[in-house]
Amino acid sequence: MLKAKSLYEAGRLHWSLGEFGKSIGKLNDASELYLEVKEFDSYFRSEALILRMHFEMGNKRAVSEVCDKIEKILKKEDLPHPSRILSTYAFLAQESGDFPKALDHLQKALAGALAAENKEDTCYAIFGLVMVYAQLGRLEDALNEIYNLKVFFQILDLPEVELSTVIANGYILLMSEKYEEALSVFWSAMEKLRTRQNVYSYVNLLFALGTTYRRMGDANLARTYLNLAQQIIDPESFVVMSKKIQAEHSLLMVKEAEFDLIFDKTNNAVVEKRKGRIDFKNQFILMDLLKLFLKNPGEVFSKESLAKKVWKQEYDPRFHDNKIYVTIKRLRKLIEPDYDKPKYIHRAKNGYYLNKTTRISVQ
Repeated sequence: MLKAKSLYEAGRLHWSLGEFGKSIGKLNDASELYLEVKEFDSYFRSEALILRMHFEMGNKRAVSEVCDKIEKILKKEDLPHPSRILSTYAFLAQESGDFPKALDHLQKALAGALAAENKEDTCYAIFGLVMVYAQLGRLEDALNEIYNLKVFFQILDLPEVELSTVIANGYILLMSEKYEEALSVFWSAMEKLRTRQNVYSYVNLLFALGTTYRRMGDANLARTYLNLAQQIIDPESFVVMSKKIQAEHSLLMVKEAEFDLIFDKTNNAVVEKRKGRIDFKNQFILMDLLKLFLKNPGEVFSKESLAKKVWKQEYDPRFHDNKIYVTIKRLRKLIEPDYDKPKYIHRAKNGYYLNKTTRISVQ
């Protein structure tokens, strides 16, 4: 199957150059040849990469069609779901925010790869876990999986996964507000990239640098790297990345002095005019409470209402009175410039509310 292998390698080359349309064409041709001779491992690897590119291009219909095709082949040939396909399904679920589904796919992918003693697919599954754990705020779990990957990289040559792991490590440091350490890691990844041509990784690194400098408050450097990323990419291929870059530019364009609170819904963070950036990380209850107030400034929420809307429970004074009091206190400590003189969160006779004069921007 020299022709199929040649087409596959050509497809991967176009992928590394960011030419997704050309890559998909080559990989589709390779997939058909692999399927004809029932070389399923190579077939599914081709389809997995095609799925990722269709996603990046924002082509939801194509993603759905490829998934349907894969499922039909699996059913027709009575095959179990390959680990690489499950890892790709997990990526799609993660990007749509369905983390339980992503974790389920990854656990099955990891189990299958380990059972088959396939170290490469094991690494793809573990990397998927890194990404999901990080987005869930389970940073220690993510770092533990990165350690496991580093062990594999000592015996395996997987440059794309290894580079992606370094970038993921940088994002974990960024989420931990260790900005200088994050920059150091991102620049080390840039050094690794010098010996390998991969537009996708390069653009992701530029975006990571721009995001980091924005969070550090250096708007000029942030714009420099975000603009460079935007100039490099083909907008028809990098649809998802283009939207991310535009979102970062939108955050930069907002003058913090014009607003009291700027809510960054993508990263679950708030910028307070005087205190600066406040990352809520995995403090989901506090985030839900703040979102409720931000969406309804001036509206008083009773304890009964807060119990139902935030905790999804029926109000029980024995349980909820203290819980609401403590949670409001924690939220005030985070966002109030002067905790003893609350500016934003006020108490009414029958509940709590956000000062209706608060100037809010949701990004």
